[in-house]
Amino acid sequence: MWSMSVPWWEFVLRGVVVYCFLLVFLRLTGKRQTGQYAPFDLVLLLILSNAVQNSMNAGDNSLVGGLISATTLIVCHVALARLTFHVRWIERLIDGRAQVVVQDGKVDEALLRRELISPNDLAEALRMGGCLHAHEVERATLETNGAITVVLKKR
Repeated sequence: MWSMSVPWWEFVLRGVVVYCFLLVFLRLTGKRQTGQYAPFDLVLLLILSNAVQNSMNAGDNSLVGGLISATTLIVCHVALARLTFHVRWIERLIDGRAQVVVQDGKVDEALLRRELISPNDLAEALRMGGCLHAHEVERATLETNGAITVVLKKR
């Protein structure tokens, strides 16, 4: 329970590598993945966490090793949050930029394809924003967190 089969620094190194890999992987999958979890997205995240577990702990099931791995992930997360707050270009690299999906009632179909947003997903976001049709929208923006915010035209 208390004795580790690998040195402490290996837990830290493995944790940092896995954290960076997953950060890049999830960033490359697009904004839809972070803002609109479908059941298959949740299944993927659960399986991912199980898949990387052994790469982080090197087969060590000690309590200390698990605590070191967990602490490493939390420190990476806090450090990245502070870094993105203070350094704008890193924030844009990690979070991306908000993008206009609908402007003056016109839908940017190329953006929808690039971000893997289906017409049904857009229609749902528009309904949640208080309208039924794209022509009622002044601007709908795909935010960096994957949510779509809608501004209606003045009536």
